[in-house]
Amino acid sequence: MPGTNLTRDEARERARLLRVEEYDIVLDITDAPAGGTFRSETTVRFEANATGSSFIDLVAPTVHEVVLNGESLDPGKVFADSRIALPEVVEGANELRVVADCAYTNTGEGLHRFVDPVDGSTYLYTQFEVPDARRVFACFEQPDLKATFRFTVTAPEGWSVISNSPTPEPEDRVWRFEPTPRVSTYITALIAGPYTSVHSSWEKDGRTVPLGIWCRPSLAEYLDAEAIFEVTRQGFDWFEEKFDFPYPFAKYDQLFVPEFNAGAMENAGAVTIRDQYVFRSKVTDAAYEGRAETILHELAHMWFGDLVTMEWWNDLWLNESFATYTSVACQAAAPGSRWPHAWTSFANQMKTWAYRQDQLPSTHPIMAEIRDLDDVLVNFDGITYAKGASVLKQLVAYVGEDAFFRGVQAYFKRHAWGNTTLPDLLTALEETSGRDLSAWSRAWLETAGINILRPEVTTDAEGVITSFAVRQEAPALPEGATGEPVLRPHRIAIGLYASREEANGGSALVRTERVELDVDGELTEVPELVGHPRPAVVLLNDDDLSYAKVRLDADSLAAVTERLGDFAESLPRALCWASAWDMTRDGEMATRDYLELVLSGIGRESDIGVVQTLHRQVKLALELYADPAWREEGLSRWTAAALEFLRGAEPGGDHQLAWARAFAAVARTEEQLSLLEGLLDGSEVVEGLAVDTELRWSLLHRLVARGRAGEAEIAAELERDATAAGERHAAYARAAVPTAEAKAAAWALVVEGDSLPNAVQESVIGGFVQPDQRELLEPWSARYFEVLKDVWESRSHEMAQQIAVGLYPALQIGRETVERTDAWLEEARPNAALRRLVTESRAGVVRALRAREADIRAGGGSGA
Repeated sequence: MPGTNLTRDEARERARLLRVEEYDIVLDITDAPAGGTFRSETTVRFEANATGSSFIDLVAPTVHEVVLNGESLDPGKVFADSRIALPEVVEGANELRVVADCAYTNTGEGLHRFVDPVDGSTYLYTQFEVPDARRVFACFEQPDLKATFRFTVTAPEGWSVISNSPTPEPEDRVWRFEPTPRVSTYITALIAGPYTSVHSSWEKDGRTVPLGIWCRPSLAEYLDAEAIFEVTRQGFDWFEEKFDFPYPFAKYDQLFVPEFNAGAMENAGAVTIRDQYVFRSKVTDAAYEGRAETILHELAHMWFGDLVTMEWWNDLWLNESFATYTSVACQAAAPGSRWPHAWTSFANQMKTWAYRQDQLPSTHPIMAEIRDLDDVLVNFDGITYAKGASVLKQLVAYVGEDAFFRGVQAYFKRHAWGNTTLPDLLTALEETSGRDLSAWSRAWLETAGINILRPEVTTDAEGVITSFAVRQEAPALPEGATGEPVLRPHRIAIGLYASREEANGGSALVRTERVELDVDGELTEVPELVGHPRPAVVLLNDDDLSYAKVRLDADSLAAVTERLGDFAESLPRALCWASAWDMTRDGEMATRDYLELVLSGIGRESDIGVVQTLHRQVKLALELYADPAWREEGLSRWTAAALEFLRGAEPGGDHQLAWARAFAAVARTEEQLSLLEGLLDGSEVVEGLAVDTELRWSLLHRLVARGRAGEAEIAAELERDATAAGERHAAYARAAVPTAEAKAAAWALVVEGDSLPNAVQESVIGGFVQPDQRELLEPWSARYFEVLKDVWESRSHEMAQQIAVGLYPALQIGRETVERTDAWLEEARPNAALRRLVTESRAGVVRALRAREADIRAGGGSGA
């Protein structure tokens, strides 16, 4: 039985038979404040190439009517397993009418319903990617069966209703939207409730696109609409120039919605964005940069994904990678952008994610084999987004930026409103660049794994380079991965960095020479660098053009270890930080040595995004990769340093806030915890540090986890912050209480109950799993494997994935966890999606064991 799954073969057969013309969808959400179900009426008109049978998709508690070409079908006979069977589709024109009761959700899938505790009002929004439009209306749920969509919605008095087409004036609480252009089901949208909004426009060459920003009234005071409009207009300007194709929809709304599972979703003309991007408290510039990248990512999708759409989900990577690449490129190059250093953030965050994903047993080619919906649901990963974008960045360097965008322009003009596959884009790029991309595509898109690049440098007695080569390695793929390691063609730059005296008496590392070349095969000679003086640092993949793990030669590593913070530019610093982190994860650098490297250089790191990434990485390394006998010493050293950096940071600045959060996350001594208490009650002050709502919760979370605060303090803080965000923080804190009773209560809420909204469940899981509470959590390891399969089979995908990943005993670093996992995999025989999630978590434990051994060796084997 298919359940809610759909195979690629089924989709191909349905697309061969049908061409969908239009949907008329009538929804009645009048009773949304009460919850339950809503009435959904769908009329779909489609053409068939031949007489035969097919099916339409629908997930609904009740189907009342199914009428095909005027003939009533018995819902009890034709509706089962998320499908309505269409036993006799006739050649030519067909019309189908389906009337059903569909269900509101609290999982972030389909039509999500949320009640704001501040005003008691109900807010709705849809999330349809990958296969959840069928939770709201009957549809042929696959991306290549495009159609026009006309929505008619009846809603409560005083509500706003927003969809893909411009919002009409309601008539007696009925909104009748104009039909959309031909789009796929998954990018249609409905957002409804007493949302508040701010409006503006983008104008160019006599054209005007209305812009809207929406959020709940309880967040309106924090909505920095002008900053969001500014980024949006910069994106419109840059994308229209680069794509040479007018924005394809009638308006552009951005809606900040509650309890959103992802960062945002590219619904045509009605982008939904998680409302955590409406910042209630002070955040660093890295958060604004991240929000801007999300805004630009979704805007890029209006062309690449919405105007031109993948034929099937195996090209999801291209959809997401293109949006990621162009969003960062826009941030880095758009006139007036606040973030010209965006590629630094990309190298330090996105590519680190990609490198991690590419070393898991689930690694796969960028162009993944997507057999069915179950495959794609777990494929929104670091390869699909970050590796793909990295490879596109290299492709731009390989063919040239001008040729790349000329090819993209031809692609949009040729395939507007249609569906494509990868060869359609490559053909356009070959035409504009003159390059044959078939070999490049095979090497980069159809194989899995990551290469390592190492410099091989010899010098004479005077320190002059006498030979220089780049050695490429193709490590074996992770245990359990399919495929063979391959060497690939790389377009890279090589930078030579030498010391330059500074006016303040210090010295900086500056680039004195740059060579750009193609690297292919096992060894590539670089004669251009022969005769140059040996610099302090030789940096392969300078400017981060290619996707590869880079290693430093011994002299460069020694210089970087001592002087990483001296690089004058942020990108080479980020590349060296990333290389050091990768070496730590691979067990080539001990955790204690990585800690020393960070402490020696982080004080001179100006890029706040890099600083915050280092905070996360050091904490993770100490908690998972350190020798257990030395871990507490390492954490104590890091905590003391964090407090020192906090006290020395510029008052009121980003670095002060970042260090405050880093310190709060690991404070451990009685004196340090007392400082957190003092900051919370106002008896302690750090000059310039605003202890605002979000920072207060961070302080309280740590105090609770260490047993210095409990229910009384949680309840008092929730009374101060009686909002949805406050409820999530309180749920986290209650799950973090270091008692067996608190853990049992949290477990019961998540695993034994099934009523938590998605965002609250996520918070409870986060609070449950505390690194300081390993012994308290150990008994739940066996319980996890006992319940996992039942949870997976009884919950929606999003809710089940949160549990499968979040409650895996990742803190129990030992062979017992690996063996327990292996035994469960053998006995439970989970489906491919769940098997993937569990084996990825298992790989994290195996990696931690390997890295821990490296740290034990570095400590002399005793952990001392």
